[in-house]
Formats: sequence, C-alpha cells, structure tokens
Amino acid sequence: MKDSEATAPERPWREVWLITIGHAFTHWYPATFYLLLPLIGRELGLTYGEVGLIMTCQYAAGAAANVPGGMLVDAVGRRGLLMAVSLAWVGLPYLLMGFVADYRLLLACVVLVGIGNNLWHPSAIPTLAERFPQRKGLVLSLHGMGGNAGEALAPLVVGSLLATFTWRDIVVMNVVPGLALAVAMVAMLGTLRGGRTTATPAGAAGRGQPPGEFRRGLRALLGNRSLVLLSASSAFRSMTQNALLTFLPLFLADRMGYSPMQTGVCLFVLQAAGFAAAPVAGHLSDRMGRRQVVTASMAATAAVLLSTAVAGSSAIFVAFVAVLGFFLYAVRPVMQAWLLEVTPKTVGGTTIGILFATQAAGSALGPMIGGLLADRYGLDAAFYFLAATIMCANLFVFGTPTQVVEPQPAAAPR
Repeated sequence: MKDSEATAPERPWREVWLITIGHAFTHWYPATFYLLLPLIGRELGLTYGEVGLIMTCQYAAGAAANVPGGMLVDAVGRRGLLMAVSLAWVGLPYLLMGFVADYRLLLACVVLVGIGNNLWHPSAIPTLAERFPQRKGLVLSLHGMGGNAGEALAPLVVGSLLATFTWRDIVVMNVVPGLALAVAMVAMLGTLRGGRTTATPAGAAGRGQPPGEFRRGLRALLGNRSLVLLSASSAFRSMTQNALLTFLPLFLADRMGYSPMQTGVCLFVLQAAGFAAAPVAGHLSDRMGRRQVVTASMAATAAVLLSTAVAGSSAIFVAFVAVLGFFLYAVRPVMQAWLLEVTPKTVGGTTIGILFATQAAGSALGPMIGGLLADRYGLDAAFYFLAATIMCANLFVFGTPTQVVEPQPAAAPR
C-alpha cells in the first residue's frame, strides 16, 4: 500500500451504506423483471424467442455501454450525481413498461435499462475504493452484498405483491423507492467527485478533470499490464460462475435426481455462502494481500468442482455446494479492489467499465461452451470445463504486478 493511501483520512461509513443500498436497487429492478417476464409475455402474446430477445437486448446494451460509461464517469467526475442518475435511469424505463403495449417499445425500454445500469459500477466502485483506501476489500465486499441482497429480496417481495396487484401496478409502485433514494443521493453525495489527482488545480473543483489529465491516465491505462491480466482472469471467473449457474440445476435434477424444491435449496445455499464470503474475503485481503486471497479461493473452487461428481449423499453434496459458493463468490470484490490499486486513479471509472465488459464476454461464452461439451461428452464434462476455466483465471493472477506508476502531470510552460 502506498504511503498516501496509508495516511488518507477515511470517511463516515454512512456513505458506504447509502451506496450499498443504491447498489441493491440497481439489482432489485432486473430481479423484479425476471419474475414479471412470464406475465408480460402472456399479456403481449410473445413467443419464447421474443421473450429471450428482451434479455439479450438488455445485456447487449449493457455490455456495449460499460466502457463508454466508465469514460464518461472519469471525464465528468460528478460521481455522486451520476450514481443518482443511474438509479433514476434504471427505474424510469421499468415505469414506462407499465404503459406500453408494443413489443418494440418494450425492447427500447430494456435497452435504456441496460445502458443506465452500467453507469453505476464505474461511479460507485472507484468512489468507495478512493474514500476508504485502507478498507477497500471490505467496503467493496459490502457493496457487492447489497447487489446480492437486492437480487434475493426482490422476487420474494414482488411475488407476494402479485397476489394482489397486476404487473403493471407493480412496475409503477416499484419505481418510487428507487427515485426517493436517487433524490437522497443527490442531497448527500451530489457534490462527491473522484478521479482527480493532486496535480489538478483547486480552481477546477467545479468541473471534471482537465482533458490533458484524462488523456494521460487513459494512455497509461491502455498500456497497463495489470488491467489486461486481471480483466482476463475476471472474464474466466465469470465464465465459471455463469456456466455453473446454468449446469448445476441440470446436474442436480438429471444426475442426482433432486426435486425442484431440493434444487432450489442447493441454489439458495450457493448464493447464501457467497453472500457470507464477501466481507470475510474483503477483510482478509485488506490484511493479508489481494493475491493471496484470490489464488487460494480460485484453487479451492477448482478442487471443489472436481469433487462434486463423487459426492454421493445429499448432505455431502449440499456441503460441497456451500463451500463452492463461498470460494467462487469471495474473489469478485477483492479483484475489483486489486485492479483499482494497480491502475491510475484518474481513470478508475474506465477501469471498472473495461472489467465489467470482459466479465460480460466471459459470462456469454461460458454456458455455450459448457453446453457443447456436455452434449458431446456428457454432463460431467461441463464440470471439468468449469474447473479448467477457474484454473485459467488463477494463472493470470500469478503474473499480475502489485504496484502502479501513476501518469505524471505535464510540465508547466516556462
């Protein structure tokens, strides 16, 4: 850790909780939409292909918006305001869906959701890392837990509401708390900025960082070896995670003979273990170092994946799933913290945008490759593939440097 980070004052933790709650809402809305999709499809008379295209459009828009969104955050610098904009931008298109009856307008709404949702991470993650330099791993883990909580609670709450209200009523009601939180974020964090260096003139506090400073940071970022290695590692980790979520239910149902309820319990255990792992891994990485926690977690993930097929009884298998969730999900915020430590601070938003774009690519490829292997060689082959992908992720970690040289400011004219 740098001396400047070690002596930097830390901020009130209310900022952590406010941003974490905001993160929960950015995941709450998409999780709600998953539950409403069957109802929307039936009301609009959509085919399965048309329903699938809705989610494809949302993810494609999100993937395309990641890097430009990160660059916008770095150029503007108004991170508090941009987080509020992201919350409103995600919520309002869902509100509009409650009044549309045309499929093309529905697709336009989900594209807007995909774009707005990807302004959040480049704004929030670098902000927390900069304002809590000695507790990066922990605060980013808490931020990640907020997203997990939003995904877990939304189906329970909205499922209960559907017993009384229509889906159109719910999308209208659903937007109110998100907009209220956006207003609160403007009031409490509206002046919050980031991505600036000590070389930035004090008189520029009302604007984003100067173009020259941003360009220097961007050039340094594009030649940064750590960015390439950690982004590649994270892409393989995302490949493992999303392929696992695709094939674990199939393995439980087809190979283990589990009922839908038993399968649901196993998936809950996987997510619950990951939820519990995040703050533990974040705290340990702050104390022991990022590389040690990431490599140990990924190696343990590979070992558990290779062991799942031989876990004979239900109790043993559920225990394996819990251990798998603990180690697989633990490394995500740790890798975010590490990446922000080894890349220039002036382009933290762009850094996170690139990270999430590569993760999206891995998430898209993993299930497809695993499915092709399972069709040709059997379902066990998919789990061997998962073990191989997480080990590939680990290999990229070993070559990642631990320090960064910040871009130097331009010399003042004589």
